[in-house]
Amino acid sequence: MKKVYVFLAEGFEDIEAITTIDVLRRGGLSVTTVSITDVAQVLSAHHVCVTADACFAAVDFSDAQLLVLPGGLPGADNLKAHDGLRQLLTNHAAAGLRIGAICAAPIVLGNARLLDGKRATCYPGFEEALGDACHVTDGVVTDGNITTAQGPAFSLPFAYTLLELLTDAETAAQVKTGMLYV
Repeated sequence: MKKVYVFLAEGFEDIEAITTIDVLRRGGLSVTTVSITDVAQVLSAHHVCVTADACFAAVDFSDAQLLVLPGGLPGADNLKAHDGLRQLLTNHAAAGLRIGAICAAPIVLGNARLLDGKRATCYPGFEEALGDACHVTDGVVTDGNITTAQGPAFSLPFAYTLLELLTDAETAAQVKTGMLYV
């Protein structure tokens, strides 16, 4: 089974995290939510407390096929400040494995220089933090092994894109149909 890790930091954007988790699980993927702190309970940007499946220090990410970064503030800044996550993302990208980041979270990838030379999108106002990426205004963009999306309104298209990339078009279409996404 394909393994996905979704990282939760204090101040993450609710819809971007939960929608992605939901869609990927509906598509049959194994999704583990990971608190980047040593506490499983993580408070979202809109004050919803979510209990992560695991804490960062306790997870062996060697089976990861996709790492997902929800946006939100201060969530994206908290992700960016986590040295262990930055190293994990760098190693994951070097191995050619998939990474997804939405809203403000592409700043984490920009900070780690993982977007250099790639087409990427983000929430308006964060373009300068994308490093040497080629910023585009598409809602969802995949360039090589990295998928970025603009923000909350693109949570479903982002999640469906990730699902299709890890499975196939038929599986993504079945999940879309089941969710009445037309």
